[in-house]
Amino acid sequence: MRYKISLESALSLSKPKISRIPFGPFNHFCQRRWRKPVENAQTRLEDRTRDLKLDKLATQFQKFRIILKLRELMIDRKRGPFVSLQIMSRWRNIVGLKIGIGEFVHKYPHVFDVFPHPVRRNLCCRITGKMTALMKQEENVINDLEIETVQRLKKLLMMSVNGALHVHALRLISKELGLPDGFGESILEKYSDDFRLVDLEIVELVEKHENGAVAEVEQWREREFREKWLSEFDVKYAFPINFPTGFRIEGGFREKLRNWQRLPYAKPYEKRQGFGFRSSGGMQRHEKRAVAVLHELLSLTVEKLVDIERLVHFRRDFAIEVNIRELLLKHPGIFYISTKGNTQIVFLREAYAKGCLIEPNPIYIVRRKMQDLVLLGRRHTKQLESSMEIKENDSAAYNGDWLSKSEGSWVLPILQGFD
Repeated sequence: MRYKISLESALSLSKPKISRIPFGPFNHFCQRRWRKPVENAQTRLEDRTRDLKLDKLATQFQKFRIILKLRELMIDRKRGPFVSLQIMSRWRNIVGLKIGIGEFVHKYPHVFDVFPHPVRRNLCCRITGKMTALMKQEENVINDLEIETVQRLKKLLMMSVNGALHVHALRLISKELGLPDGFGESILEKYSDDFRLVDLEIVELVEKHENGAVAEVEQWREREFREKWLSEFDVKYAFPINFPTGFRIEGGFREKLRNWQRLPYAKPYEKRQGFGFRSSGGMQRHEKRAVAVLHELLSLTVEKLVDIERLVHFRRDFAIEVNIRELLLKHPGIFYISTKGNTQIVFLREAYAKGCLIEPNPIYIVRRKMQDLVLLGRRHTKQLESSMEIKENDSAAYNGDWLSKSEGSWVLPILQGFD
């Protein structure tokens, strides 16, 4: 009896000990069940083929966006053309900086002018004259292209299900679309014959045009059919494909891509056909139409790129019932997602070559000049030093002009006391 009890207790104690032994060279003869690797949007995003040129461009774009945010915050102060670095240090988390504001501002002397306050003697910052002139030039170009901007906005509304979009979604990508600041008054109210506001939250077309626009990809198909003499069956529903360098083509991938290119679908400016998701190829046709809508949306932007987080706000209006990020990752030959910086940016691959836009527009050219100033960093600063010496010589007359307007009525008596 004692032998049975001791045997049972020994077996009960030995069972958990065997399960706790880690797998290693001394128990390699034991059978072990390997788990199947999980494949989802996050793993596909990490395992995708990287495009170094577009990643570099995304990094530059993130720096330029931070500078634009700082400029907007400086303008909102309405205390004058400068802001103290002590106040700017509070904006670090707002603009998404990982370093100090002072360190960031000193990196770009061609964009930010740092100088001591003539009265308080603390460090202040303002936008340089070169950058201010380019920003004014961008504003003038946007105003000159007002008619083209209205046409782009019409196309966006025609792609939506009911010919309407949320104003908040448009405001999020206003810079990408080339819309002017305060486009609600300068565009929507000015062109009241084309646009109508519903409860100040939704904008819709006054006259809904059906099949009244041609998508950018359809123009590409026409050129391919006319110039390369391809068959209509292969080009009728195809998209331009441009895989990044080093992309792995697995077995059967070419056949799947060929079948997807020939799959018919409802075009972005046409009324959707009544196919069901559970029908034969219904889900694939729905996904292909979603690819066409996202392709056309990126084609309508100035720089052919948009943040993925901002694309999500158009899902309901464009009737995209699939995960946008997973859909973009399924088609690496059409879209590219860059994870540089704090956000994920999607590029239209066909629009770029060697890190530059193939067909630049006037707004892109001005913004490229502003990015070139940012890329200069601390190079070629001798000209800036000579100009600063000239400014210091006549600083008394200059400071008396703008300090009196910005700092209040108390500045005048103090400056008069120094005379």
